Amino acid sequence: MASLKELKGRINSVKSTQKITKAKQMVAAAKLRRAQAAAEAARPYAERLTGVMASLASKVAGDSAPKLLAGTGADQRHLLVVVNTDKGLCGGLNANIVKAAKAKARALIAEGKDVQFYLVGKKGRAPIKRDYAERIEKHFDTSEVRNIGFPEAEAIADDLIERFEKGEFDIAHLVYPVFKSALAQDPTVDQLIPVPSPETDATAAGGDAVVSYEPGEEEILEELLPRYVKTQLFGALLEREASEQGASMTAMDNATRNAGDLINKLTIQYNRSRQAAITTELIEIIAGAEAL
Repeated sequence: MASLKELKGRINSVKSTQKITKAKQMVAAAKLRRAQAAAEAARPYAERLTGVMASLASKVAGDSAPKLLAGTGADQRHLLVVVNTDKGLCGGLNANIVKAAKAKARALIAEGKDVQFYLVGKKGRAPIKRDYAERIEKHFDTSEVRNIGFPEAEAIADDLIERFEKGEFDIAHLVYPVFKSALAQDPTVDQLIPVPSPETDATAAGGDAVVSYEPGEEEILEELLPRYVKTQLFGALLEREASEQGASMTAMDNATRNAGDLINKLTIQYNRSRQAAITTELIEIIAGAEAL
């Protein structure tokens, strides 16, 4: 049985930890509001851009389609762009993203495809390296960026597009979390390159209206396709930020509650041990008095 001094030390230690987790929970809650607003604000733009893409892509086909839309004509080499966080203490968020990436990799490898990883964020590196060390193509470090933004998405997109143009891969998939709430962040796998031809939606494409483009559809797509890739990556980074703060807030709240439960148990144990020690001391005093 632990001594009173040891129990008191453990109680003080857990109380110190509880203060830290409570402070981290409050910081994450404050950051979550801003990150969630940014992620939600970016979604309508991405959806509208997808609608414009649908309208243009439906008018371009065959040899006239840009390579970023038509692809290389092969689907042997696949690149998984995995977007993880740079910091921990956010529950199972990163583990779920890595799990989705590994599941996609296993499925592609089982089909005889060549799979490589392009890792964004530090927390996904170690678990993926354990199983696929020889398949990691590149790390893109965002740990030094205080406020993640469009420049980082643009840098990643430019690098990926350059690699695609050089023929280093045929298809790129984007693996990232989609923020639903502080309790739910869903790992998602979407094709990023070549840009998937969106199904034309009547509302997004303008219904039955006749739309004339100037310059032609091919020229507009040449400019719009890279912008689309950058927008998708920017959205993924914003979703990552919101997911990280939501998961961190939930994890720190659970840690704070668990610390409180442990403090109560240790306090009860301390009081019982203290009472037993007092009782033993009284018995010894009484026994000594009777002996006199």
